[in-house]
Amino acid sequence: MGSSNHGTTVDSFLSNQSAKVFVAGHRGLVGSAIVRKLQQLGFTNLLLRTHAELDLTRQTDVDAFFAAEKPQFVILAAAKVGGIHANKTYPADFIAINLQIQTNVIDSSYRHGVKKLLFLGSSCIYPKFAPQPITEEALLTGPLEPTNEWYAVAKIAGIKMCQGYRLQHGFDAISGMPTNLYGPYDNFHPENSHVLPALIRRFHEAKVSGAKEVVVWGTGSPLREFLHVDDLADGVVFLMDKYSGLVHVNVGSGKEVTIKELAELVKEVVGFEGELVWDTSKPDGTPRKLMDSSKLAELGWVPKIALKEGLVDTYKWYLENVKQ
Repeated sequence: MGSSNHGTTVDSFLSNQSAKVFVAGHRGLVGSAIVRKLQQLGFTNLLLRTHAELDLTRQTDVDAFFAAEKPQFVILAAAKVGGIHANKTYPADFIAINLQIQTNVIDSSYRHGVKKLLFLGSSCIYPKFAPQPITEEALLTGPLEPTNEWYAVAKIAGIKMCQGYRLQHGFDAISGMPTNLYGPYDNFHPENSHVLPALIRRFHEAKVSGAKEVVVWGTGSPLREFLHVDDLADGVVFLMDKYSGLVHVNVGSGKEVTIKELAELVKEVVGFEGELVWDTSKPDGTPRKLMDSSKLAELGWVPKIALKEGLVDTYKWYLENVKQ
């Protein structure tokens, strides 16, 4: 039955629970959530390889893996990621490693007969001053955020590679662009974590040490969008099952929260009793960053995990898994 070149998948992903599914990057925040979701749905044949077992930057190794294992579906969640500091320090790594991983995986998938591939990007592919909320059409309409240009350019190349292989070879490669994600297996490192895990850690440490106050940078006025990683995993499965098209698809919650509201919510979830102080001498960053996920909503998918519920879940995971 398979899928035709017109992108109408007759044989749905969800009806293929015994099919070999290669989840690249299965130990990360995103990959681990996708694995949990697929296991819940009854997929029994997941192909998982650690970095030590398969180095995705090595073309011959990737090709040999595909030749031997012949996966039918591929979800590409492997990437080199990091915060502003890492991007500034290792620009060569961010462009080279990401280009190598995605080029090797997408090309081998096509050449070894994969039925469908989903490539995951990031909202940082969009221009720094893209109109809000950011639609898929904003791609390549203006300059990128200078701090993570190298990572963003690699991710844009991945989208374009999926499109190129679809146009030239009829290969069913699609792309999804998630908004800011959070949840189990996030990076809670004190120096290079993102805003939400950083807040969880700081409020927790303040609670444990009995501190009187927690100081947060800026005014708390910028608006941000967050999506629980289990919602993303659900969206990924939905796209694998229902979507086949040239254009990448935004995957967001469509809900905005100010950094102030976020900090208050984290304080409440963690149970920190002290004072929350804003250091307004520090910069705020971009005033607003919201993705337009109406394309995905029109296809019939909406997120299910409310922010507070998701924060409770994430804090519970932090307590059980992150060494104090």
